[in-house]
Amino acid sequence: VPRSTTKRNRIRAALRRSGSACHACGQPIDYTLPATDPMSFHADHDVPLSKGGADTLANSKAMHKACNLAKGTKTHAPIVRR
Repeated sequence: VPRSTTKRNRIRAALRRSGSACHACGQPIDYTLPATDPMSFHADHDVPLSKGGADTLANSKAMHKACNLAKGTKTHAPIVRR
């Protein structure tokens, strides 16, 4: 299924505007960090696209890059306190 870049950008923008803490560890996210920083913002799919999840805002959560990469394609992020 092709993904819409415009739709994904809107989802990412909505998550940024929310200023949410990381869905996995609960710590604040510095939304100004460069994408290469492990503590930078990543948009995570709560139910991964590879497992049938939808590419929607309702299925998207704000996470640190490191937390999202650790979650991988698991369905739910383990809550890890940093």
